Amino acid sequence: MRLSFLTSIAILLVATTVALAQSPPNSPEIILDQSGAQIFPEGWRGGKINASMSPAKFAAPRTEASQLTLARIFTDKEFEEEKMEALTWSKKSASYFTLVKPAEGKDGKDIVRHDAKSGETTVLATAQNLTPKDVKKPLSVDSFEFSPDETKVLLFANTKKVWRKNTRGDYWPLDLATKKLVKLGGDAAPSTLMFAKFSPDGSRVAFVRKNNLHVQNLADLKSTAITTDGSDTIINGTADWVNEEELSLRDCYRWSKDGSRLLFWQFDTKDVKKFWLVNQTDGAYQRFTTFPYPKAGEKNSATRLGIVSAAGGAVTWLKAPGDPREHYLPHAEWTPDGKSVLLQQFNRLQNTLRVMLADPATGETKLILTETDQAWIENNNTIRWIGDDFLWLSERSGWRHAYRVNLDGELKPITQGSFDLIEVNAVKDVALYYTASPDNATQRHLYRISLDGGEPKRLSPAGSSGTHTYSISEDARWAVHTHSSMTTPPVVDLVSLPEHARVRVLKSQEKLHEKLARLKMPKMEFLKVDIGGGIKADAWMMKAADLDTTKKHPLLMHVYGEPAGQTVKDVWGGQRMLWHAMLAQQGYVVASVDTRGTPAPKGRDWRKAVHLQLGIMNSREEAETVRALLKRFTFLDPQRVGIWGWSGGGSSSLDALFRYPDLYRTAMAVAPVPDRKLYDSIYEERYMGLPKDNAKGYTDGSPITHAKSLKGDLLIIHGTGDDNVHYQGVEKLINELIAHNKRFTVMPYPNRDHAINTGKGTSRHLYELMTSWLHGHL
Repeated sequence: MRLSFLTSIAILLVATTVALAQSPPNSPEIILDQSGAQIFPEGWRGGKINASMSPAKFAAPRTEASQLTLARIFTDKEFEEEKMEALTWSKKSASYFTLVKPAEGKDGKDIVRHDAKSGETTVLATAQNLTPKDVKKPLSVDSFEFSPDETKVLLFANTKKVWRKNTRGDYWPLDLATKKLVKLGGDAAPSTLMFAKFSPDGSRVAFVRKNNLHVQNLADLKSTAITTDGSDTIINGTADWVNEEELSLRDCYRWSKDGSRLLFWQFDTKDVKKFWLVNQTDGAYQRFTTFPYPKAGEKNSATRLGIVSAAGGAVTWLKAPGDPREHYLPHAEWTPDGKSVLLQQFNRLQNTLRVMLADPATGETKLILTETDQAWIENNNTIRWIGDDFLWLSERSGWRHAYRVNLDGELKPITQGSFDLIEVNAVKDVALYYTASPDNATQRHLYRISLDGGEPKRLSPAGSSGTHTYSISEDARWAVHTHSSMTTPPVVDLVSLPEHARVRVLKSQEKLHEKLARLKMPKMEFLKVDIGGGIKADAWMMKAADLDTTKKHPLLMHVYGEPAGQTVKDVWGGQRMLWHAMLAQQGYVVASVDTRGTPAPKGRDWRKAVHLQLGIMNSREEAETVRALLKRFTFLDPQRVGIWGWSGGGSSSLDALFRYPDLYRTAMAVAPVPDRKLYDSIYEERYMGLPKDNAKGYTDGSPITHAKSLKGDLLIIHGTGDDNVHYQGVEKLINELIAHNKRFTVMPYPNRDHAINTGKGTSRHLYELMTSWLHGHL
């Protein structure tokens, strides 16, 4: 008997449910729709009647042009926006570079210079120039970097994913004058080099290979290993898993200003416990991936910074104080004069950040600045120089502001007031360009202020709401500007600064606008929700434009709820937003809220109120939001409230269903963390402290502790190859639910990682699964 893939999955789901708990005596006959997804008899929901969610109700919209469908969103990808090509601003002229498909539909891409003022384009290297000798097709270039004098370009090709990003591949320098193309690495196996960078004079390239730093001369291609102790446990020039994931440490070395030395990070993982991923499907026998992964409270890598000659030799280790396994080194850079290194050191709890100057000859360090917070300090201080001073972001005033700091540690405020600086966009000459939104935490706008302080000026157009993002040129006179809102896809244009005058449109989204105009899009509104105690939370709500408000409708909450993400933002949401819109067209009311602890620009106290209370405070305030919405909007059905989220949002969904079993009817938890002790050290300890110091918080803040209270319908979705949030946690939760005889459903996606988007048809299948679940359970 041959079954379709989706049919097989649907049967797996039913079998899983039946195996986990005995079905009630009035369980329905299993019915599959034309795609093979499980549907339910009219009104069925766990033995309860729900006439308004009949499957017949959802059949008609499939053929209506005004209605969204899963096929249109995920299979046909009918509403994909035009993507802006990755661009690199020139450091020598008012222009930028992109990869452009050649005319006549040829293979590969050309490297093209775009003049900012005139728009004139110049092809610097054709796809043919990017074709190695004796090879038929051009390189598939992922990214590129120019030498400081822009006479050479370093191509990154044949790339492979290392955890989150494609950071391993092949590097090919191209001389733009002679068009000579060579491959770096000598006899290195394909796709094994990482983070190649030109020396300051452009004559050499450094890169990481097999956890060692190498320098290769471009004249004769002679290569030297300048560290030699790299191994499975010693990592030079790049990072271990947890430092990459939580501190964004990947490219972990820096050329000195004169090109004579390199500053680099080393991670010693030999005492870090390993985690194993099991691949059951790619062969007759299992395949294993193992890597050091420190869970909360476990031993970390020993981390240190070294200085080594670009010709190789002995390493001078910088003398950062304390146990190297009990600190983190998130940032380090050479000072502008090249005589010292400025480095930052977090303590393990990440509530103290020390800034030090180091002597590269002796390794001796001098403390110049200490930042403290009773909760935690954000890792947002990438080193940016203002002459011989550096820019510093701090919440010491209660708001995140910019300060100018000299090398004696003296601070001078640049921005001030009751608002948060969200992001630094550029520091140039006498001005700081930054993103903020003083009046509306859901939006983003560009501001400019003198480095001496004073009154900031908003540059984003007055009266323009939504989200404005910028890629600013080296001279800060030009910017690629992207503007979108939750219901308007991103328009990309080139603007001149500081006047913010449009020079030309780069991506108009004209075709997408036309397609969206033909849809009967739901009504979208942003709300302020009073959740008690004087707390007003930002939320949005989406409902059908013609919703019959005299009837009751199900409410689906979308949640993240933790410090790593904000869901209530007035920005284009792509496929996920369109899926929510499709559900709204079908009669659901979809909403989301940012509770305290989410990274909204509403002050330090807002963001850090959740310290030591993850899972506790945010789930309580989420529940208070639901109650407030039910009271405020009489067309919401208090008997049909659901919640869903991904990652931290998956954990929040479990917390909601377990902690407030009489409020929520169903939850869909994607890639959740059921037990906080199973997640990584840097993330959990930053917000929850060490397990030995906050044992009660870790226990009470973990959804698994409250699983025994489950009453509603639970769907858990997880990739078995998730290196970030391990499937292990779901299996522990399964055991706990079984022990309490609870009924639930689990959908494992074999070998998928945290994004659950690899493999043919995966995204469509996942959202079809969740849609069918809602039709049957909400």
